[in-house]
Amino acid sequence: MHRKIIAPSVLAASLLLVIPASAADFTPGAPGIGDPYYPASGNGGYDVSHYDLRLTYQPKTDLLEGTATLLATTQQDLSRFNLDFGLAVSEVRVNGTRASFAKSGSHELEVTPAAPLPKGRALTVVVKYAGKPSELKVDGWTAWQRTPDGGVAAQEPDSAVWWFPSNDHPLDKATYDVTVKVPDGTQTVSNGVLQSQSSKLGWTTYHWRSNKPQASYLTTLAVGKFDITTDKTASGLPILNAYSKDLGDNDGAARASIERTKDVAEWLESVFGSYPFNALGGYVPNVPTHFALETQTRPFYSPAQFAGGANVSVVVHELAHQWYGDSVSVKGWKDIWDNEGFASYAQWLWSEKEGEGTAQELADWVYAQHPADDPFWKVKPGDPGPDNQFDGAVYDRGALAIQALRNTVGDASFFKILKGWPTEHAYGNAAVGDFVKYAEKVSGKPLAELFDTWLFQPSKPSVSAAAKAQVAPRAGLAASPSATTPTPVEPKSWKKITESHAAHGGH
Repeated sequence: MHRKIIAPSVLAASLLLVIPASAADFTPGAPGIGDPYYPASGNGGYDVSHYDLRLTYQPKTDLLEGTATLLATTQQDLSRFNLDFGLAVSEVRVNGTRASFAKSGSHELEVTPAAPLPKGRALTVVVKYAGKPSELKVDGWTAWQRTPDGGVAAQEPDSAVWWFPSNDHPLDKATYDVTVKVPDGTQTVSNGVLQSQSSKLGWTTYHWRSNKPQASYLTTLAVGKFDITTDKTASGLPILNAYSKDLGDNDGAARASIERTKDVAEWLESVFGSYPFNALGGYVPNVPTHFALETQTRPFYSPAQFAGGANVSVVVHELAHQWYGDSVSVKGWKDIWDNEGFASYAQWLWSEKEGEGTAQELADWVYAQHPADDPFWKVKPGDPGPDNQFDGAVYDRGALAIQALRNTVGDASFFKILKGWPTEHAYGNAAVGDFVKYAEKVSGKPLAELFDTWLFQPSKPSVSAAAKAQVAPRAGLAASPSATTPTPVEPKSWKKITESHAAHGGH
């Protein structure tokens, strides 16, 4: 062996490089990730790469017992860090060593490791907990719904707080293993692919895996008694749909809609590109709510979505989110148009395909039916504010803006943008401004004024602006000042479209 001789001066300098920072250099991670809409959501100081959830749930009592293991990396020299969580915690370990912990605020779990954590260090956090999720209220509401035979976690912008500790913001996406033990005769539904199912001593254990980055609010769990249907896409992706066995009169319409998942997804691939995840499907639990939600790979649908009959349009909306919202997620909740505008526009394109009204006719209808003094125009889809994040204008005016873009850049560039965007930002996060820049790059046209008019002004775009974007163009092209402007006719698809997003997953 050849031993290299190091000069004393060089050795002294090298030792200085490895001296650890003093305790004073370590600071607590922020209790929020920095989203102005929801300052308490998420946390600073670390990034999670994987969640392993081991749960036991008793439907009769709503008791949930869990052990959550989080794999993460520190982003700063950490003396303490927060997790977003509301149930009672019995133990926390950090890198195998017991850590002290305390609750603060409505859903903050403050964890102080036995020793400070240097920046860039791999971090394993194990949290043991138990509680009844339906009894936990945050700001007066709960994201956990009881059903006659179990419970469901599905809500936007947060639901994780009620059933597992997390960095609860779309900026920190991770992969998931969700293993749930329930009494025999009871089933579980979660994201991704069912890896295994086994029974022992009166309990059945289900293991689900979601292998692509997933936001915490898109992680779902349903426990109950379901009728399960399975299939595969042409490319071999597994499809799993689940229906509560007590849906009553809504059962047939729910099945007639959600069993269309396969052909809807195949059509969406022609619009948005290859499907980005490892599974497809949907589920309908027996809950009294009215919304649907794009929980990743397996959207949640309330039975009420089908009270008026089959509603394939809502399936189009939630599956479109798998590209726009799930694979490409918001940077901040003000960027909600990146999700809802495009999922709504997918419904317009489906309407066009089905011969129930073209996207142009739907745009003309939306523009015409809201007079200038309608509060509809006060909401800015590009930055609606937390109180209006799920306002109808974010959906309808948001889709109207996309039609204005289509008319401005032409179909060739437009559909190139629709398909390219989910590839450009796959499994990441993006802001509204990022989309504007991308659309300008692909089309070669300046579009800032267009988006400002249709997304950011708290007023109805003028007749001249509408004519320029070829939205309700007849309004600006009357033959003479005395000519009558034709009133657009309500497209056949409009009722189903409005039903599907009249009440989305926000609170």
